[in-house]
Amino acid sequence: MAGGVDGKRYISLDPDGTGSGQGWVFVIVAAPTGVVYEVQGGGLRCIPYAQEGYLLPVLGRALDEELKAIFVEEFKGWGARRLDWPTDLLDRLRAAVAFHVYGSANREDLFPTALELDESRLAEVDEAWVPVVTPDGPGVLVWENSD
Repeated sequence: MAGGVDGKRYISLDPDGTGSGQGWVFVIVAAPTGVVYEVQGGGLRCIPYAQEGYLLPVLGRALDEELKAIFVEEFKGWGARRLDWPTDLLDRLRAAVAFHVYGSANREDLFPTALELDESRLAEVDEAWVPVVTPDGPGVLVWENSD
């Protein structure tokens, strides 16, 4: 974690690029926290992405399998930025991001809510970087990049 020239704190979710070997999935909920989370996305293109906000872990095993099937197998690891999504793949992506997460402690909900693909930001979708709608507003679903 390092302080930026803008006074914000920057945290890399995979600082050495090696991942955990176990896979991981997080949601970065957009919020003015002063903390910016960074992740490498875009498959073999290794694009740096960043979002200010707070981190929600998505817990479970092999959660990124369908996401990797879409981005690594279907797109051969080349990412999907600005893709004109075919209907069948878009349906798969919608289902793949529908993880159930709890919102912030400010919510009165006691049950997790499913994430939704933020289709108003579909042009931003890339491997390891998918805009979603969370219980607390806009966010980004991130996971370990395949390269």
